[in-house]
Amino acid sequence: MIRYSFITILLLLAAFVVQQFLPAFTGIHHSRILLVQLVFLCSAVTVGQPTMLLLAFIGGFFWDAHCWLGPHGGDPEVYTQQVESLRFGYSIFLFAAMGFLMQGIQPLFKQGKWHFSALLSGIAIFLYLAAEYAIINFVRGDFVLSKTTVTQMLFTSLLTMLFSPLIFWLLFRVARACNHSINPEAAKKKRRRSF
Repeated sequence: MIRYSFITILLLLAAFVVQQFLPAFTGIHHSRILLVQLVFLCSAVTVGQPTMLLLAFIGGFFWDAHCWLGPHGGDPEVYTQQVESLRFGYSIFLFAAMGFLMQGIQPLFKQGKWHFSALLSGIAIFLYLAAEYAIINFVRGDFVLSKTTVTQMLFTSLLTMLFSPLIFWLLFRVARACNHSINPEAAKKKRRRSF
């Protein structure tokens, strides 16, 4: 269990490196694959609550650090009006909220129904983007929601969700290598069928 949790932390940190090389898809409303959030969401459903909160802290801390190293208020291609007073640490709470959402369907995941988790990852990404956009607009003191912004959030969520089976496949391989069962109830059903 400890080895698996440690590897999920390393996977999350590796996702930050890979995220730097993932371009925006200009033909699809400048949508992106949010690999960091996806690795966190897929890992959150496979671990216990304390590990999920640790992953949320690490993910949110480094995501904010990444955004603070760039222009204030995020990527200027996404946010045309820069925000100077967005507080460091807000992403930790957003990551934790996404993690609790994924933990809510953990019983289904433990039964071997990872498809629901893959679908929920897309919904969680959309809610994350909507909450982040709402926070930025609240800090600006002006709320403007255009069709382009909603379309970009939808396509980003959809593109990110399409890669969730790959992340789950990777997590299942890591769990097998660590001799750790991330869906024990499904393993029990397979053993019963073999008898």
